[in-house]
Amino acid sequence: MPEEISKHPNGIKVLAPKSLGKEIAPAQSSLDLGIEKDTEVNGIGMGVLSDGTPYLNQRGLAALCGVQNAHIGTISSQWNDEELKPRIAAIKSILNKLGVEYPAAHFELSDKGTPHFCYPADVCLAVLEYYAFDAGSNCQPEARDNFRILAGSKLRELIYSQVGYDPTGTGRFEKWHERIALNFQSAPKGFFHVFNEAHTIIYELILAGAKIDERFVVDISIGQHWSKHWQENGLGETFGERAKYPHCYPDSHPQSASNPQESWCYPLEALGQYREWLQEIYIEGGKFSGYLKNKVSKGELPPSVAELAITAIVPPQIVGPSG
Repeated sequence: MPEEISKHPNGIKVLAPKSLGKEIAPAQSSLDLGIEKDTEVNGIGMGVLSDGTPYLNQRGLAALCGVQNAHIGTISSQWNDEELKPRIAAIKSILNKLGVEYPAAHFELSDKGTPHFCYPADVCLAVLEYYAFDAGSNCQPEARDNFRILAGSKLRELIYSQVGYDPTGTGRFEKWHERIALNFQSAPKGFFHVFNEAHTIIYELILAGAKIDERFVVDISIGQHWSKHWQENGLGETFGERAKYPHCYPDSHPQSASNPQESWCYPLEALGQYREWLQEIYIEGGKFSGYLKNKVSKGELPPSVAELAITAIVPPQIVGPSG
């Protein structure tokens, strides 16, 4: 049974088991952030940002606190006033005791063309505590009851559980491993395919923080560029003709609807040529960097992840002395 959340007292009835969450950097630039996963439970929107930060949306936080949505919006608008209102000062004081500081009460992000107001779990708990105990005559019984249930790490754990997010990062290789399990022996004897030769690049991308899934299939980019290079340079005349093999996508990928898909495989005699091309043309020649920058421009990859991946994979260009 999924956890059930309500704006009424004792509305949060079941909690996720305690997990080891990773540290969150409160000052993370919103330019680098996206929404990793999100969901809505009984009208309360929640999710996890691309850096692992769990959040509630504005309406969800208001419901937990037992106040109108506009009150939460006012907290955001007054967050950096020169003279802080008592409510904002109290909420920031709660955060200071936790040793965290946020430049804004929420991150305003766009996901699939829709604006999202994401309040980090730490901010949510501070606001919830305020309305539970520090708001004087404006204290809300819903806030008090929900705070008792969600204090400490419980809100973070609940959000992770609801959206199906693994904060330990052990599941980040899952989608890639699913594809490997289906295709690691699919090329015929005497041939290699680009998919199995892309492991190092995929591994470095995952370590850098890229979400490798049905929307991020870098081996397609490599395969298209290599196929063009193969044809333009007549490599079939040198190494023998390439062939087609059946490539399958896991059920978790929408591409699986057209399984099996024909994909090129190449004579093993050309493997050394391919690896030289991959290093010198695709990686060092700028095609890989271009692929990542295109993902960034589409909002599918945080700029910081692209920079980390390029640093890890693309060797630095050493400029020799002039003259």
